[in-house]
Amino acid sequence: MPTIKPSKTREIIDKIFRDSSIAYGLKEFEGVNFNDVLKITEQEKNRYCVKDLKSGKERFVWDDKKQNGKPEEIIRQLWLYKLNTYYKYPFDRIDVEKSVHFGREIHKKAVDIVVYKKDKITPLILIEVKSPTEKKGIEQLRGYLNAEGAEIGLWSNGIKRIILYRPYPKEFNDTLPDLPSAAQTIDDLLEAKKTLFDYTTTEANLKEIVESMEELVLANAGVDVFNEVFKLIYAKLYDESEARVNRKDNEIYFRKYKDPQKTYEVINDLFKNAIKKWPGTFYEQENIRLSPEHLSIVVGELEKARLFGSDLSIIDEAFEHLIPEVAKGKKGQYFTPRHVIKMAVKMLNPQKGEYIVDPAAGSGGFLIGAMYWLRDNFLNGSDEAMREHAKEYIWGIDFAEEISKVSRALMLIAGDGRSHLFKLNTLDPREWQGEESELLDARAKLKTRLLDMKNSADNSENQKTFHYFNFDVLLTNPPFAGEIKDSGILRQYFFGKRRGKLVNKIERHILFIERSLDMIRPGGRLAIVLPQGVLNNTNMEYIREYLFEKARILAVVGLHGNTFKPHTGTKTSVLFLQKWGGDAGEPLKDYPIFMAVSKKSGKDNSGDYIYKKDANGNYIHDAKGRKVLDHDLDEIAEAFVKFAKEQKFGF
Repeated sequence: MPTIKPSKTREIIDKIFRDSSIAYGLKEFEGVNFNDVLKITEQEKNRYCVKDLKSGKERFVWDDKKQNGKPEEIIRQLWLYKLNTYYKYPFDRIDVEKSVHFGREIHKKAVDIVVYKKDKITPLILIEVKSPTEKKGIEQLRGYLNAEGAEIGLWSNGIKRIILYRPYPKEFNDTLPDLPSAAQTIDDLLEAKKTLFDYTTTEANLKEIVESMEELVLANAGVDVFNEVFKLIYAKLYDESEARVNRKDNEIYFRKYKDPQKTYEVINDLFKNAIKKWPGTFYEQENIRLSPEHLSIVVGELEKARLFGSDLSIIDEAFEHLIPEVAKGKKGQYFTPRHVIKMAVKMLNPQKGEYIVDPAAGSGGFLIGAMYWLRDNFLNGSDEAMREHAKEYIWGIDFAEEISKVSRALMLIAGDGRSHLFKLNTLDPREWQGEESELLDARAKLKTRLLDMKNSADNSENQKTFHYFNFDVLLTNPPFAGEIKDSGILRQYFFGKRRGKLVNKIERHILFIERSLDMIRPGGRLAIVLPQGVLNNTNMEYIREYLFEKARILAVVGLHGNTFKPHTGTKTSVLFLQKWGGDAGEPLKDYPIFMAVSKKSGKDNSGDYIYKKDANGNYIHDAKGRKVLDHDLDEIAEAFVKFAKEQKFGF
């Protein structure tokens, strides 16, 4: 039976995986020409098979009539190819579908691939392959290792892989960062030097790596998973920065060593050096709390990723996964989706030399979005120019411990714009007082951004209260949950009083509206995410009157109800304002407002992302090969830009 044409091979492969972006996004096999490796034939009408690279047998992969297939068989054949060509194992040391013996019984499910030692009898590597849609399989692989006495087990779905290491005759208790080649021992693998650019990849999915780390050991390690993973990320960031600049051949030290104690000592030293280089996130006396054995297991997973230069939407998805659910739910703090950030930044159009702030900085998403906007539109696409600009002009405040760590880490990855990120309670400047070095530093820097009140008495008062600032642009998504009942906070705000009397309580985001307007200069502009009720409910009319008095309402964009799912289904809007005075001129009584409602959120009802497809049903990819989200916020931003030109806005 003749092999089908390459175009037909691709068509069949796309059908098998039911998604061409999955079929050609199998990161494990990057650079492999599927048409050359996979010999697919039509054995019967509408029934297709692939030739097994080991045995030469025809193995079923797709039935056109029934519209079903075996994607795991394609993964297996690609692994056979990789074992033979990349790892250099001859096929006479490889077997497929070998039955596993549990005592006297033979397990019904055979191991997909077995690689033998040089004696061609003793199993060295057991490989279990899955469809790309399957996510777990570690426990099954552990059972195989224990039954067969093999030292290495690999689980792979073509996108993600986990390698278990069982130092015989011990029970399974370790991992490996890679498979040894046919010419290597496990010791050779662990002792080999590794470099930043030929070993790690910016395409690694950090969330999947963290999930693997949790499944392997972190969930039962008796430590605060969020903090320990963050320590490892800081250590890895430091290692990468040193490897890029100060080490011969760009050697990396953040890796698994043969001796778990050495692994711990090297990585803990990297963490301690990171604290010194980037103070303010961890205390100097802190150490990694994972045991050497537990650390050795998880490092093999994390060392594969390169953080600097990575896609930040992938990075902060991992961080959002790590933030304890109680912190997100009770405080109403959710990471703003990147496409919402992109829309808001484009509409406000931050300029070179403008000071930008987020008073509820969260993961730093708005600040990073602003940095990239400036780089691409005003700094000739230069990352170095972006970093230098960010050190002066990018500012952020957030009170939550976990969230502030996220923003600092992301800003480091984006380009070290963390010089002006502060862990403070934005709504209560009374708490900014104190003699701790961190507070002294924050106050000194923030005083440089206070508004000139035009007389010494008012300036002196403002120096104490930190009430009025002169930032040019503010972008924020304040926490919605919770009410402020502290009278000391309430008396600092116009909204804290009604008809001359102090209110008993008020929703947190209402105070953030007032605080945000006080943080920008006359003529400054802001974008703030708010529950739609603030703009619609009759009992919120006094807030709308306040807004008309203080600022020009530039635009209101209603976001789709799925935008913040799966975390919350709260309907939200983004409100765009320009404070009266300065560039905005004197208050107007009547003027047009840009209004839009998003019909496509980029997410389904479960909060999973939806991506654009072409006329043939294939996913559309951007210039970097990433799937394009199916939303309409780019069009809304474009429409506002046109509106702004018609209205002759000065930004």
